[in-house]
Amino acid sequence: MSSPKFPSKLGLIEATMIAVKHGRPMENRPGVRAIEDRGFEGCRHQRMGSKRQVLILDRGTLNAFKLQPGDLKENLTVLGLDVNKLAAGTRLACGDEAVLEITGPCEPCASMEKIRAGLRDALEDRRGVLCRVLKGGLIRPGDAMTVLDAPPE
Repeated sequence: MSSPKFPSKLGLIEATMIAVKHGRPMENRPGVRAIEDRGFEGCRHQRMGSKRQVLILDRGTLNAFKLQPGDLKENLTVLGLDVNKLAAGTRLACGDEAVLEITGPCEPCASMEKIRAGLRDALEDRRGVLCRVLKGGLIRPGDAMTVLDAPPE
């Protein structure tokens, strides 16, 4: 399945998920509430001041490895925006209210090997980006994800 085409600085949120319990599959939700400087309401990864409050992954990466939203433990799956090419410090508007700031790439960990042998190495530079919540709000599938600004190169 090919992804719809969007301008380079605009994506479409396909799936919104939270981790309710360690070691369990991500729970797909009809929407998530981002809480300023915490993460997503109900997600076990929400922590004040953390640089790992939210993980965003693009659908193209999932398609390349024949995976489904949530398989790589991401909170947001986005269509049409290659988040792996966005630098730390980039701010993203999600939906009508929420703003996330990329803190850096998500390094593939050993748990990727539980999904498929060799996946950890194959995901190098492709595991998505970690973010912190700058401004809270509701995020739903179908919402736009827009690059507000990026740090100078």
